[in-house]
Amino acid sequence: MKLELLIGVMVGILGFLLFLGFDIIPLIILGFMFYFLYVALGRRGLLKVENYQEVISSDGFQFDQIGGQAVAKRELQEALEFLIKSEEVITRGIRPLKGILLTGPPGTGKTLLAKAAATYSDAIYLSTSGSEFIEMYAGVGAQRVRKLFQGARDKAKKAKKNRAIIFIDEIDVLGGKRGQNSNHMEYDQTLNQLLVEMDGLTTQEDISILIIGATNRPDLLDPALLRPGRFDRQVKVDLPTLEGRLEILKLHCRNKQLDADVNLEDIAKETYNFSGAHLENVANEAAILALREKSKTIKTIHLKEAVDKVMLGEKLANKSNPEILNRVALHEAGHALISELVKPNSVSQVTVTSRANALGYVRQNQEEDQLLYTAKELRDQIKVCLAGAMAEEVVLGNKSTGAGNDYQQAVKIAKTIISTGLSTLGILSFENIPSEMLNNEIKNIISEEELIVQELIKNNSQVLLRIAEILKEYEKIDGDKIRNILAA
Repeated sequence: MKLELLIGVMVGILGFLLFLGFDIIPLIILGFMFYFLYVALGRRGLLKVENYQEVISSDGFQFDQIGGQAVAKRELQEALEFLIKSEEVITRGIRPLKGILLTGPPGTGKTLLAKAAATYSDAIYLSTSGSEFIEMYAGVGAQRVRKLFQGARDKAKKAKKNRAIIFIDEIDVLGGKRGQNSNHMEYDQTLNQLLVEMDGLTTQEDISILIIGATNRPDLLDPALLRPGRFDRQVKVDLPTLEGRLEILKLHCRNKQLDADVNLEDIAKETYNFSGAHLENVANEAAILALREKSKTIKTIHLKEAVDKVMLGEKLANKSNPEILNRVALHEAGHALISELVKPNSVSQVTVTSRANALGYVRQNQEEDQLLYTAKELRDQIKVCLAGAMAEEVVLGNKSTGAGNDYQQAVKIAKTIISTGLSTLGILSFENIPSEMLNNEIKNIISEEELIVQELIKNNSQVLLRIAEILKEYEKIDGDKIRNILAA
């Protein structure tokens, strides 16, 4: 607004001078020179270095508004006690915590935890991103780091508070390992300035400053940034467990009208490996589907449809021809059949509805991440991967390219069997295995499982065909119905 007002005044003055008969060309040239100088300085970041780090209000955001991260919240609250009880910390001679690093997959709530930390500790909260400090001009990033810390102190004093929290998202951009950008020293200079500023944080200051960094790639960070005395604590913000997913779903459904038959625990079981952001999207998409159908409440079918949409994408309008539909139905029925045979109650739903790049999909019930696997469990996973192609071959006499991803996954699992010493090769150095020996062993493992899967499908061919017929007619079938067919 100020710039437009200044331009208007200058145009008025030039018009008045022109009316009086003055030669205004030199003034116009001088004005353009000042304008280009202004732009050049602005692009170098020398005019306004604070535009990226405005104070963002946390709006009273509390830890109890974050679901599914009980361990991370407890660790963070424990660390924040050092900031809140700074006087007692000084009395006891304890070195204050200078930095807390939040690590974990995207969408797990790292930014929300930082906001809640500011409310919990009654601190000024400044939020920025690592990319805001990187410029092509040397020295600008370091200047912005200095301004960030000074701005935190000034704003805390202005708000009459004695503590401030600086949140740096995607800190791996700013704090990446030095020496990787040999042709661009600006990265290293900026990181060096951050290290200097963190070393300068002491208990003697009027304003206590805590740095909270967030990244999903902690392996990229410079070791100097992670040493004690800088980022003293690392808090893992992982994907939520079953209880966590249920808690998150309840939080996001508080302001939504759910039907009486909705069981959020069942939805939580079907959203294995979903982050908090995914679960929020499930609740939102379910509400959109209910609105589209003009339903007053969100029903179970809306939530399950939302899970499919978040996982695989929107339904495609194109319809497969009968021959392709028959093949896809047999393929998915094969996956579902073998999955139930090797691990009962493992199938949640099977569908042949085309979504994004998937012509069909088998969604499995898996409540928690399994950290340890036996050789049998890994081989059972290979059986499930191979089942689609083997069902096509047994019934139609040939396979298709639809099994490409399945075979890639089977090879990956076979490599895990070999590398962990669970194959016939025994314990060995996986990196030193000759490629021919590795390929032969992978081929042997997959061939053995193919024979077993082929026999299982032949012995249960009627069940396979019944599941495929239901899929062709209704496009989906749930796990309970598959289990009833098997039981019969």
